[in-house]
Amino acid sequence: ALMGEMGFKCFRLSMNWARIFPTGEEAEPNTEGLAFYDAVFDECAKYGIEPLVTLSHYETPLALVNKYGGWKSRELIDLFVRYATCVMKHYQGKVKYWLTFNEINMMSMGSFMAGGLTDGSPHAKAQAAHNQFVASALTVRSAHQISPKIMVGQMLAYNPIYSYSADPADHLLAMERERDALWYADVQVGGHYPAYRLREMERAGIKLEMGENDLELLATYPADFLSFSCYGGSTVSLRQKELEVASGNLAFGMVKNPYLETNAWGWASDPYCLRIALNELYDRYHKPLWIVENGIGWSDEVKADGSIHDGYRIDYLRKNIQSMKDAVELDGVDLMGYTMWGCIDLVSAGTGEMRKRYGFVYVDRDDEGKGTLARSRKDSFYWYKKVIESNGEDLD
Repeated sequence: ALMGEMGFKCFRLSMNWARIFPTGEEAEPNTEGLAFYDAVFDECAKYGIEPLVTLSHYETPLALVNKYGGWKSRELIDLFVRYATCVMKHYQGKVKYWLTFNEINMMSMGSFMAGGLTDGSPHAKAQAAHNQFVASALTVRSAHQISPKIMVGQMLAYNPIYSYSADPADHLLAMERERDALWYADVQVGGHYPAYRLREMERAGIKLEMGENDLELLATYPADFLSFSCYGGSTVSLRQKELEVASGNLAFGMVKNPYLETNAWGWASDPYCLRIALNELYDRYHKPLWIVENGIGWSDEVKADGSIHDGYRIDYLRKNIQSMKDAVELDGVDLMGYTMWGCIDLVSAGTGEMRKRYGFVYVDRDDEGKGTLARSRKDSFYWYKKVIESNGEDLD
């Protein structure tokens, strides 16, 4: 109801694979699980809200982890496609937009989270990523067979990588760090393994177990669009040990950018990152884009009268929306939509805190689990409602 009051046109949510197939291998889906999401989608429809649904968001069924070691096993390909096909058929007419794997490139940094891997070796990570690529291609094929109206996208964790200095060596390092994420999109959206990734695997002695038609499937059924999370840019330098280390989202091995303001958790407010990211990705893949995560965590204070003045969040969003607007209107980028993380306060995945809040809606809960869970509208709630009503024209 609160999202409906704000005028949301889209709500991104994630399904739990095990809620539909508890062990991943049942002959029939769990009808109670299907009914749960039916109720969610019906509620969205009541307010004219289009669902954007992630099929797998860091929750590989535990039974598949225990039995097969997670996504390093090709057994999971057909099991996932069966699950995806089941829900795409069941919710046909209710859900048009699907994402396969949340931030698929997290396989490189958090392989148990991203793929349920009990073996975190470079070879296992590469094999697991490949298996997810094939599962995604087969899901795209299945979706198009079910209905030409269904679109299946990739979801990438992405942020522009800046060179700290004009030193060409720093620029080369920035290029290499960008490739760490982009090769995932080169495969899932572009339809092929890039030469630099093949050489990298060759040097590491990684030989993938491939099916006879894997490469053909990847080329024939790439993702229909590319969605991504982007919270700000990152900065790199070969002189990292001499510089202040960055903190915040995806800050591994990064240095602090002296041109950007940061909050208590080290998260930088980057007014240009979305325009830069959108142009880099659109120029590379020439496919529609969708920003599905963007936001900033902050410790919000409830005043005596119950008001919550989060002008810092409004300022962050104003700059980011203007950055998107410039990418669309000045650069001609095909941007399908924007879903901010997250519309309601939730536990921060990065730090495990409740006080690091993201939403337009305040939830009465603290880090100790105490509170009534009552919802309160922040200043950003009313500001973003106005932004939606004006389709981004009124950012004051």
